[in-house]
Amino acid sequence: MIDEKLAAPRSYEVRTYGCQMNVHDSERLSGSLEAAGYIRATEGQADVVVINTCAVRENADNKLYGNLGMLASVKKAHQGMQIAVGGCLAQKDKNVILDKAPWVDVVFGTHNMGSLPTLLERARHNEEAQLEILESLDVFPSTLPTRRESTHSAWVSISVGCNNTCTFCIVPALRGKEKDRRPGDILSEVQAIVDDGAIEVTLLGQNVNSYGVEFGDRQAFSKLLRATGNITGLERVRFTSPHPAAFTDDVIDAMAETPNVMPQLHMPLQSGSDRILKAMRRSYRSTKFLGILERVRAQMPHAAISTDIIVGFPGETEEDFAETMRVVEEARFASAYTFQYSIREGTPAATMEDQIPKAIVQERYERLAALQDRISREENEKQVGRTVQVLVSAAEGRKQAETSRLSGRAEDSRLVHFNVPEGSAVPRPGDVVTVTITEASTFHLVADTDAGGTLDIRRTTAGEAWDRAQAESCGVPSSVGPNSSASSTVGPRVSLGLPTVRVSTTPIYDPSDSER
Repeated sequence: MIDEKLAAPRSYEVRTYGCQMNVHDSERLSGSLEAAGYIRATEGQADVVVINTCAVRENADNKLYGNLGMLASVKKAHQGMQIAVGGCLAQKDKNVILDKAPWVDVVFGTHNMGSLPTLLERARHNEEAQLEILESLDVFPSTLPTRRESTHSAWVSISVGCNNTCTFCIVPALRGKEKDRRPGDILSEVQAIVDDGAIEVTLLGQNVNSYGVEFGDRQAFSKLLRATGNITGLERVRFTSPHPAAFTDDVIDAMAETPNVMPQLHMPLQSGSDRILKAMRRSYRSTKFLGILERVRAQMPHAAISTDIIVGFPGETEEDFAETMRVVEEARFASAYTFQYSIREGTPAATMEDQIPKAIVQERYERLAALQDRISREENEKQVGRTVQVLVSAAEGRKQAETSRLSGRAEDSRLVHFNVPEGSAVPRPGDVVTVTITEASTFHLVADTDAGGTLDIRRTTAGEAWDRAQAESCGVPSSVGPNSSASSTVGPRVSLGLPTVRVSTTPIYDPSDSER
């Protein structure tokens, strides 16, 4: 007689830490598990917990081992439960994870995500932990099955790895040298995503504007942006992250001249001090950086520009920090991800002299955050009175429950909360609303329509895809919407190399660690 527990599908949960690339990778991990017969855990304890780790900051180690410590007791109480650890920290620490947490069943790296189902089964069968870390890419992640959450937005990886040698960054050691996908493969994936109902994609890479270096075309990225403009139904194109040293005018021209490329740019500054930029091996200086912003705004006056900044890099003096403050004031960023420098073993900066005391780093961080908060609020206040197109999100921000507002992203990616007047139709996630900004704060905008007014809603294929997904989750046959084919059918939300749609396009960082 077959044991019911062995016969039932095993459930899984993927926990993601780190950047957009990790979010993208987690979609692939979920897709691979579902293609292997696992089901997503919706209630109760999952049979398999996968932790996709980040190694960029020092507290990543503490976060991982703290979580593993808590899972140890959970595993004891849950017969047959398995724990898998992957991602950048796994690639770095390898067998150290099993030494520190011997109750972990599988450790895998950044180059062999597709092996996870096999490693889990092998660990189960052999009743011993499995460690598999490859030093080079096995299969390009975008060819793996995918399980995506959003019906309106998608990540599309155009490259993996990085050829830069920034002294603070561990990523090249863990992700390897840059590997570029062929343009036709990328565009085919985008087309498949749009065919499934999505209307927004974000092109993703460690350094997107060096795309093409592997096949010898220095203008490949600008050509790719222009090519996305020819995909019918694709309304919004974004990309992250570029490198200032390789950011050329042909990319700016492509952004300005391709209607569906959004007026938004994330451009990492890291420091405003030329001396510190040199120590970081960032091959640009503050004047070049500000010149890029000036040329972007000349062609796209309403572009919202965000950035990354590291505070307290080894050897940073008060004069160096003052230069960062000066550049931030001049740059007028819409928002900034500011980080306190932390030592990462294996990077050149880890062994540099003049490491800055924590108290000084904290004080500088707070001054920079206060400056950027003021600038963000001032820039947001300039939006009051503007009419914007907002792509409605299923869950964005924290205002909804308190005020009954819905939320979404404007074309420049600013977060907008808007009300639905009594008697008005309610937009679905993926629909687009046209609203006028009525209030501004540091981190979001508000667009309230007067009582008795009607919300201006444009129904989209993404909204139809949301309806279908909701019907599937309830086990109800999906209805055919006004933009759907009467013969269309919807299968499981896992694809084998032909993606369905993915998660939203905001960077993922932990806001609770004072290092963002």
